[in-house]
Amino acid sequence: MHAMDMRWDDLQTVTLLVRHGTLAGAAEALGVNYTTVARRIRRAEAAFGEALFERLADGYQPTDASRLIAQHGDAMEDTEHALMRRLKGREAQLSGPLTITAPQLLIAYVLSPLLDQFTRTHPQIDLRILATNELVDLARREADVAIRISQNPGDALKGLRLLEQESASFASPKWSALLQEAPEAMVDWIVYDVFPGVPKGASADYPNQRVRFRFDDMVAMAGAAVAGLGVVRMPMFLGRAMPGLVQVPVLPPVPYLDIWVVAHADVWPSAKVRAFVKPLTDFCRAERKRFVSDK
Repeated sequence: MHAMDMRWDDLQTVTLLVRHGTLAGAAEALGVNYTTVARRIRRAEAAFGEALFERLADGYQPTDASRLIAQHGDAMEDTEHALMRRLKGREAQLSGPLTITAPQLLIAYVLSPLLDQFTRTHPQIDLRILATNELVDLARREADVAIRISQNPGDALKGLRLLEQESASFASPKWSALLQEAPEAMVDWIVYDVFPGVPKGASADYPNQRVRFRFDDMVAMAGAAVAGLGVVRMPMFLGRAMPGLVQVPVLPPVPYLDIWVVAHADVWPSAKVRAFVKPLTDFCRAERKRFVSDK
């Protein structure tokens, strides 16, 4: 055997093992088990005529040869993704797979009725939903459509701004009553770890404020607020939808990140994408009041 005998799936496996560093990481990216990855690597090494990785206790260390393969493998992978995106964008039928991604809380408290109606209207479309706050890579076809909460949803993408939104302060009814009766009392804040201080713009009508808890997850923050642990800042759509919370005036409504729907420019013309974006846009327009204060 020689290098010309290497198969594309073996080249791709080498590329992904260089990228991830472990058999398990490459296997997850490929959607196969790690023994398949190991077998492909052995086959690639036999074709190439030399070892492509050093087997170490903490993973696979690439050699210069495997880095060279990975460099060209990345380019081949990019070409494959570009071709498949173009083909996706040319699709005219309202059937087959469509993958969307959106934040978990937006799905749970806002988008579920829309998703239900979409699948009823288009039963031949196999809708897959990635519920995550992570920015999945649309260029690499990890999803077809993304609903993002962001001021900058992606310069290389095409899309529409669906909604402006605001955030405000929310707390349990018990806390709300305390704030009305004794505005001079200490206000305990539950804050997001990335913004560890008392939120900017907090009302001077409540002179005593402190951070009591810092969390790294909005669901946990909301649960703590429902349990009466303090006041939390959150998007208005979430605070209004969360049982056990009421809006309190400690933090007046302030602008928050916009909500966008985006797709790669190659994919945007797809009939399935257009069939999803149109009712999504109409739905969000009808739900606008949930996201901003009454004016």
